[in-house]
Amino acid sequence: MRILAIPNWSFGRSNALLRACRDFLESQPVELHYLKSDLDHNRTVSAISGQFDVVAECLHELAERILPGIDLNRHIGVHPRIGALDVCPFVVTNPADEAEAKPLIESFADRLASRWNLPVFLYEKSEKGRHEASLPLLRKGGFGGLFLREIDPDFGPAIPHPQFGASIVGLRDFLIAFNINLKTSDLAVAKQIAMEIRELRAKGDPCFLGVRSLGFPLPSRDLVQVSMNLTLPDMTPIDPLIEWVRRRASELGTVACENELIGVIRPIDALAASFLPYQPQQIVAVTHAF
Repeated sequence: MRILAIPNWSFGRSNALLRACRDFLESQPVELHYLKSDLDHNRTVSAISGQFDVVAECLHELAERILPGIDLNRHIGVHPRIGALDVCPFVVTNPADEAEAKPLIESFADRLASRWNLPVFLYEKSEKGRHEASLPLLRKGGFGGLFLREIDPDFGPAIPHPQFGASIVGLRDFLIAFNINLKTSDLAVAKQIAMEIRELRAKGDPCFLGVRSLGFPLPSRDLVQVSMNLTLPDMTPIDPLIEWVRRRASELGTVACENELIGVIRPIDALAASFLPYQPQQIVAVTHAF
């Protein structure tokens, strides 16, 4: 069974960790689609695919190299997070494999929790009714908030790890993550645009179905960012969203200066993503549109 994994690590300011990560992944029998750190988010997103057992073993070995170098007590970054390995979603490339994938993902989460004495929450299609299933709700309060409330993880202790926090693991549908940077340092502009996107989604506007959005500062670049996740990519094409943000940014007195795909995209999505640059290795074949 072939699987796509997109682990998000809470480090983005260590060239040594990034180099170790790349050297290791390039030595493994998996396909490396994406690996990039961001200074302001202080986060590294990776995407690999291959046979499930190979991908899972690769991720466990990668954690051995990365986790000891992360301490969330000293972590500063604009991106929400609750863990050193903050989230590790899995996506099957063939939806017929979902039933087979779920117990394997649970075994991966159980082993991760046992090895690192780490609370691990299952989410999205793997969640079993113990807690919230969505990523934004599981992250609510951030790393510090974990210590202020009772937690009920699916695996591991019911207290956060003092260095690594907690991790979120699960099977989910394919989504597209991308950012639009605005040529201003005024965070209120990015937050206003992100809020309007959420409001239009809530009203059922067909151009914004399944779109999650947040506004972030990028102080190292003197820019701000509108960050979006398209959770229903079959219903919501990318180009009209980018055009809308461009227009709205202009109305608010600034310009959109850079678009960035985070992770991977399917061939069908690329047809409606003429404004979004990507590398060939970021295109991942999925046999069925979710």
